[in-house]
Amino acid sequence: MKMIESMKDKKVLVLGLAKSGVAAAKLLHKLGAFVTVNDAKPFEENQDAQLLLQHGITVICGHHPKDLLDDGFELVVKNPGIPYTNPIIEDALMRKLPVWTEVELAYRISEAPMIGITGSNGKTTTTSLLFEVLKEGNLHPLIAGNIGTVACGVAAEATKDEVVVTELSSFQLMGTEQFKPKIAIWTNLFEAHIDYHGTMEDYAKAKFNVTRNQDESDYLIYNADQEIVVNEVVASKATKIPFSSTRILKDGISADDEMIYWMGEPYLERSVIALPGKHNLENVLCVVATAILMACPKEALTHVLQTFAGVEHRTQFVGMYNGRKFYNDSKATNTLATKSALSAFHTPIILLAGGLDRGHSFEALRPYMNNVKAVVVSGETKERFAEFANSCGVSVIETAEIMEDAVPKAYALSEEGDTILLSPSCASWDQYPSFENRGERFVEAVEKLKVN
Repeated sequence: MKMIESMKDKKVLVLGLAKSGVAAAKLLHKLGAFVTVNDAKPFEENQDAQLLLQHGITVICGHHPKDLLDDGFELVVKNPGIPYTNPIIEDALMRKLPVWTEVELAYRISEAPMIGITGSNGKTTTTSLLFEVLKEGNLHPLIAGNIGTVACGVAAEATKDEVVVTELSSFQLMGTEQFKPKIAIWTNLFEAHIDYHGTMEDYAKAKFNVTRNQDESDYLIYNADQEIVVNEVVASKATKIPFSSTRILKDGISADDEMIYWMGEPYLERSVIALPGKHNLENVLCVVATAILMACPKEALTHVLQTFAGVEHRTQFVGMYNGRKFYNDSKATNTLATKSALSAFHTPIILLAGGLDRGHSFEALRPYMNNVKAVVVSGETKERFAEFANSCGVSVIETAEIMEDAVPKAYALSEEGDTILLSPSCASWDQYPSFENRGERFVEAVEKLKVN
């Protein structure tokens, strides 16, 4: 681990705990900083704060004091989910204090080069698939970031012979200053998180931070099929590698119905790819380009592409029962993700949908509902989604209260050869603590169906 000498004796405020805050606080304390953590959860209910106090770290819990920054802090490291409209963050920026997320800290301490992966969709699949490819190729990858393993914790243990494959959200990227991945991947850009960023322009600007500090010695792999991304990356100084699933590129990675092409030349047959759908083809193109740039053996790449069945809760193949295939796409918390899932299948679909009602329209799904033969709806949006499905010509619509009811109802509506797909197009918080929990209950219900 590279030690940051400037951290020694520096007063640092860590705002918000959870996994990233705890990891950042511990690391900063180890680097010799005077660390104070501030979290809204009361101390007596806050196990993370209690643990940090045992490490000798100052903790302030239960509220956010308005005069907190009067104590002479020189740096704020915030939880990515805390918006910049938070009064303490606004105060920090007014005082011209640097405000980081732990990703910036990870970059500054890492001895290993970093690969940064961002985009509105496809980040997790691309990150997980790339990790498996590089592992199979003996290139010693570590996986980190928004995928669930805190980047600064991974970077603290990384060596120069390893590589840190990091999934990055726009929230995390906003809190970077010097972050400079050796390879950056920008999968796509669609309207999302506007409630956090305020405008699409600011959202795009946050995503651009993945390449902002790169130079010609670094690589940027980006979506050449999206004009908005193409326009954004013009300002990047990295060596650019465009990808396209719609046309053959002479200067990047691309595909047609039969082949994947590298710099316009055939490289790999598409038939080796196990993951379904156009959206996954785009993820695969990013991974193949990165593997080539890192001199990963082609046989390792091919082996993983043939065997990788998807990421948990992201068009994850759960299994087959009586000729029906079950897929868990619980991560589909918006219409864009559900659209990608629906377009991946060419068999009749029984769709499980609905969840938290944020008032968003389902209209973007209309062109992709042709293969949907029946819908099982649940959650706050069940009536709205049922009405939408009916307007799309889906006449078979059932209502379920919980996942344990939804799965057998979907099975009863299905026939051999059908696909039963959980792709809610809504967040989970009206009924479940997380999309992961929702997906786990779907998988459990499928397994119970098999037993019965």
